[in-house]
Amino acid sequence: MRVTVCGAAGEVTGSCYLVETERAKLLVDCGLFQGNRDADEKNLAALPVDPSELDAIVLTHAHLDHSGRLPLVVKRGYAGAIHGTPPSLDVCEILLEDAAHIQAQTVGHINKRRRRNHEPLIEPLYRREDVDKVVGLFAPLPYDTPREVAPGVSARLVEAGHILGSSSVVLTVQEGGAERTVLFSGDIGPWDRPILRDPAPPSSADVVFMESTYGGRDHRSLHDTVEEFHGILEDAVRRRKKLLMPVFAVGRTQQVFYHLASAFRSGRVPKFPVYLDSPLGQKATALYMKHRCIYDEEMNELRQTQQLKQDLSSLQYTQTPDDSRALNDVDGPCLIMAGAGMCNGGRILHHLRHGLERPDVEVILVGFMARHTVGRTLAEHAHTVRIFGDDLRVRARIHTLGGFSAHAGQTDLLRWLGIVAPSQPRLVLTHGEEDERLALAKQAQDRFGLAAERPELGDVLEL
Repeated sequence: MRVTVCGAAGEVTGSCYLVETERAKLLVDCGLFQGNRDADEKNLAALPVDPSELDAIVLTHAHLDHSGRLPLVVKRGYAGAIHGTPPSLDVCEILLEDAAHIQAQTVGHINKRRRRNHEPLIEPLYRREDVDKVVGLFAPLPYDTPREVAPGVSARLVEAGHILGSSSVVLTVQEGGAERTVLFSGDIGPWDRPILRDPAPPSSADVVFMESTYGGRDHRSLHDTVEEFHGILEDAVRRRKKLLMPVFAVGRTQQVFYHLASAFRSGRVPKFPVYLDSPLGQKATALYMKHRCIYDEEMNELRQTQQLKQDLSSLQYTQTPDDSRALNDVDGPCLIMAGAGMCNGGRILHHLRHGLERPDVEVILVGFMARHTVGRTLAEHAHTVRIFGDDLRVRARIHTLGGFSAHAGQTDLLRWLGIVAPSQPRLVLTHGEEDERLALAKQAQDRFGLAAERPELGDVLEL
């Protein structure tokens, strides 16, 4: 058996692993590279396997950096099942549809310029019809239900606590008269957070492929983060500020709703207009309501009493681009939540373009920002930022609230690893920038005596 690392090696996007045994070939995840200058080139590059030879694909969760290359693989010949939890596959469908739509829009704008310059036209990575083919291959796999997904390979999905439907993948491989267990963490969520259940990794494995996004640091405590968030809201109401918040449609949007609701319910913050300017975020929120089996105890209680609906009575959804543009003329106090979460596309860029140069605007960053994204530039408190070819002077106040992250910080990553560490697995760290991987590797060695490997893109690990 061997595993080829086809993404997320020394970076946090493009997650994809090719698993090969004497009888089977399968992928765990097939995500887009995002943010980096060579992302398009990496996305178009062929995988080290003919997709038509694959027996299966198993998905940890639906975020595009884990699922976004699925249409490319299907375009190139894959016709087998795509296994994932039922909520994850539902989310994957809307994310891939949105990705295809954005690509079509982006390529359309680029090709207008190329036509004027008599340059060759370009094609999007994939189109909506390619996404439809992917959805036709979905094979829902409930949590904690082993299934043979390829000859000699059984998959079991366990709770990862990251976003709706997220899982870690436990592969049990029968080969050469022996049985091996390979665990792929996917993205691990923090413990004791609202809405979702806590991560539940298995107690043993022979090999662990583990994410390390925040391997070198912890987030600010959730309590302190919520306190700061509520303070920003109070100040915005008092000074009639306009707040802009880039959010991921799945996970971050719903968590912010939860903490907005608590601010309004307590009376600490008077209700004021909140706009979700993200059709995708609206669809994702509907899926959170559909898949109530993933709720933790507290969220179930709020749902049963209809309390959240009452708390968020000032929430308004925008649908069309005209609705979105109309928000430019809305005065504060108000909060505009829009995608994309790293400010690398979507409607938030238009709001930032109109708001960053205004001192009466504040921007709240609530998630991880990959290198070379507008969000990362703002998080680093740059004086200027380039959006749609224009250099904008940043006069708006920028807040960074890392405690809302859906990723486990170092302490929770080690808590997760500590559950499986007594079995002394071979540990492979991926899905993290190199300084984060190094920090987590040191902790794994010091605490558990595990010498972590840090593969590069394309590396092949013989198991």
